[in-house]
Amino acid sequence: MNNNFCIVMAGGIGSRFWPMSKSSMPKQFLDILGTGRTFIQMTYDRFKKICPTENFYVVTSVDYKDLVLQQLPELTDDQVLLEPLRRNTAPCVAYASYKIKSINPEANIIVAPSDHLILKEEEFIDEIEKGIDFAKDNDVLVTLGIKPSRPETGYGYIQVDSKSEYKDFDNLCQVKTFTEKPNLEMAKIFVSSGEFFWNSGIFIWSLKSILAAFDQYLDSVSSLFKKGEKLYGTDDEVHFINKTYSECQNISLDYGIMEKAENVHVLCADFGWSDLGTWGSLYENSSKDEFNNSIKGGHVFTYETKDCIVNLPEDKVAVLQGLEGYIVVESDNTLLICKKEDEQQIRHFVSDVQMVKGAEFV
Repeated sequence: MNNNFCIVMAGGIGSRFWPMSKSSMPKQFLDILGTGRTFIQMTYDRFKKICPTENFYVVTSVDYKDLVLQQLPELTDDQVLLEPLRRNTAPCVAYASYKIKSINPEANIIVAPSDHLILKEEEFIDEIEKGIDFAKDNDVLVTLGIKPSRPETGYGYIQVDSKSEYKDFDNLCQVKTFTEKPNLEMAKIFVSSGEFFWNSGIFIWSLKSILAAFDQYLDSVSSLFKKGEKLYGTDDEVHFINKTYSECQNISLDYGIMEKAENVHVLCADFGWSDLGTWGSLYENSSKDEFNNSIKGGHVFTYETKDCIVNLPEDKVAVLQGLEGYIVVESDNTLLICKKEDEQQIRHFVSDVQMVKGAEFV
């Protein structure tokens, strides 16, 4: 267990969860589910069953350092890696990996977003432990694929190939292709084929394997972070990282490495996963009333209203009449009323609001 490290990616701004999630308080720091724990706290709770507290590294924006330390007081300043610029997931993982190399070159690494929902945590932990067992002794890159329950257009997909032979694992396969978010017709074909799984964005590998993959497929990124090998953990680390990010390309781990590497394997599982990236995905995972409305907060009176998700402040009284399939959310000084089927437009709404009214509202 002392060789197990967890990299938590927590730099996103969660714009699709606007107006609840804003740039000053993104969704990973919110208790949107009403559990008493925020997304990032639940992520930490989950992985501390596998990794010692001192082996956690949270990669986030410089703007969110205080939020991370407030919500995860078990961590030290040195365990919060601050990105001066948003550069997607590949630089994020490269930074944390070289940081870990300076501490433990024999590390096994789990990479996970900070804002996912896992309903069946025991099954999830079992799969993570299987992944570590496979990755620590083999030059492989492992990802978790989720058995799809519907033709979802908001997720990427992994097409599996032949079974991977390892011990008695019966759900380990080689990866054939990665596919970006499909349209509805293609998603239906993917699900009916039985060959495709949702891409969870959760990865497992040894430090040696991921650094070798960076050298082979993303040397332009790897070479930048490698220059600081003697600086990690010193007073010069911040200056080095600031300079490195200003020179580093914006590229995802999926596109830069996972889609190109030949040693990628997937653990196919079903543990009640959702990335909760949208109000629609939250609606799918929420309890509902007799009219299929998911209502949180406030004093809400509904009439001829069904299939809606409503999230209002506790002191708000609202009357909704004649709505079907809507998102109704109020937070601070902002109200959103939007059709669920059009929620992909929320990012455009945010851009328009910012342009006209300024950053205060986003």
